[in-house]
Amino acid sequence: MESRITELEIKVALQDDLLDALNLTVTRQQQQIDLLQEQLRHLYRMQQAGNQDGDSHSLRDDIPPHY
Repeated sequence: MESRITELEIKVALQDDLLDALNLTVTRQQQQIDLLQEQLRHLYRMQQAGNQDGDSHSLRDDIPPHY
């Protein structure tokens, strides 16, 4: 009986460690998602400001001359 309790305690401890690791991973991923969303909003604002200024900048203008 005692060995079963010890085995269960070990399993619970390992599961707690795994849960902590997964929680850290999810937290880090959420921070990355938040950063990417902010960058996307910034790019969208820049694109909208470019269109409002009447600047008809095309991506083809950025192609190097050897193309």
